[in-house]
Amino acid sequence: MASISHLIVFTSLLALFSSLVPAIATARKLAALVQEQPLVLKYHNGPLLEGNITVNIVWYGKFSPAQRSIIVDFLHSLNSMKTPAPSVSTWWQTTGSYRGGPRTVVVDKQVLEEKYSLGKLLKTPQIVTLASEAGPGKNSINLVLTSADVAIDGFCMSKCGTHGSGQDKVGKFAYAWVGNSATQCPGQCAWPFHQPIYGPQGPPLVAPNDDVGIDGMILNLATVLAGTVTNPFDNGYFQGPANAPLEAVSACTGIFGKGAYPGYPGEVLVDKTTGASYNAFGINGRKYLLPAMWDPTTSTCKTLV
Repeated sequence: MASISHLIVFTSLLALFSSLVPAIATARKLAALVQEQPLVLKYHNGPLLEGNITVNIVWYGKFSPAQRSIIVDFLHSLNSMKTPAPSVSTWWQTTGSYRGGPRTVVVDKQVLEEKYSLGKLLKTPQIVTLASEAGPGKNSINLVLTSADVAIDGFCMSKCGTHGSGQDKVGKFAYAWVGNSATQCPGQCAWPFHQPIYGPQGPPLVAPNDDVGIDGMILNLATVLAGTVTNPFDNGYFQGPANAPLEAVSACTGIFGKGAYPGYPGEVLVDKTTGASYNAFGINGRKYLLPAMWDPTTSTCKTLV
């Protein structure tokens, strides 16, 4: 009887599948049509950061000189024309395709906050307070970077970095924050240099600067920097709700090279000596892995390799 019941079930499933074939074919056609629709970040007519943009850094917590050097070299690489292709500057040039034209980044003030003046558990208002320590400035970004032993409200659960705006005596200022996830949630905020905490499980890539936490910070710093210059005050370029927008890089999450799909970052370059993965050259012989950025001229996520 058991074999008969299995046969009945199989026959029933076969009949069901046969009746569903036209519907499945139609669904596939509809899915194909949906996939063919270009990704569009709408411009909401607000001010953008343009031209020469000053970046001031607040280092909150303990960062080694080597760690600070990796990040500062990345920022200096954004406008360096002396690095070979594919380069960090080529990646950044895509921001010049947005309204306002080419953008250059200049690192100015650096504030060391190594004594944890606000403690090791921070909320967003305290991030804004720290950002204001870098001083006022028009057309600037006050960047707060927190060390691996500092917990931020929402860090690892809903964000790896963020940007926004604050108000001081001079007026509005743009700020951005990125945390070092090395000891708290590398699977969440340092992928693909660490095994992901969920989803498809592929082997992690080797970090190009031999520091999973800092190389992870570069990924997220690239994301929030591009978002800050193209949507500094929540009325620039984005798709979706203003309080949870898809922006220049966050609209292209998880894409680092051609052929990327969920759990696979795509085809990237590999250092023959160290085995490290990267897709961009920076100054001082640095190598970085940078996420794809939405290109408004093609309405696609643009990769370096």
